[in-house]
Amino acid sequence: MSEARIDPAQLSKRAFIYVRQSTQTQVQRNRESTRRQYALADRARSLGWSPDQVEIIDEDLGRSGASSAERTGFARLTAEVALGQAGIVLGLEVSRLARNNADWYRLLDLCGLTDTLIGDADGIYHPRRHNDRLVLGFLCTARHNMPYVGHVVMLGSMRRLPSTRLLFRNYMT
Repeated sequence: MSEARIDPAQLSKRAFIYVRQSTQTQVQRNRESTRRQYALADRARSLGWSPDQVEIIDEDLGRSGASSAERTGFARLTAEVALGQAGIVLGLEVSRLARNNADWYRLLDLCGLTDTLIGDADGIYHPRRHNDRLVLGFLCTARHNMPYVGHVVMLGSMRRLPSTRLLFRNYMT
């Protein structure tokens, strides 16, 4: 997960910044998130990519990540990786690049095949390296299970705290 792993072959390709939020409301209300995502272009330049090699893909802003079917930006990103045009793919959180396992693992496989790095605020990962692949798989699995875990925690809290059960019941109806 070290920036030192970036090699000249990867730097000779383009850096793709994938910018997305799930709804137009999020785009309007979470401007800081949008700003931070666009700032990843600066990160790519600091890692060694020249400004003309950095490409921002943002046409999926305001579109759900539940499926890649309606996300032309994600489809374009995947195609660029598959064609060997990408040296790195950067996103604010790697686990949010794709919101379902099929899309995520397809992207990971393509990155591994084409020697493309994946990076976020926490590090740079190489899907060909076993440990990085393990971390990327865990991050995706954890992210995809969060709604279920949150639901289980909420239900457990409701069972343990009778006084809050009424509050949750009233809130949920």
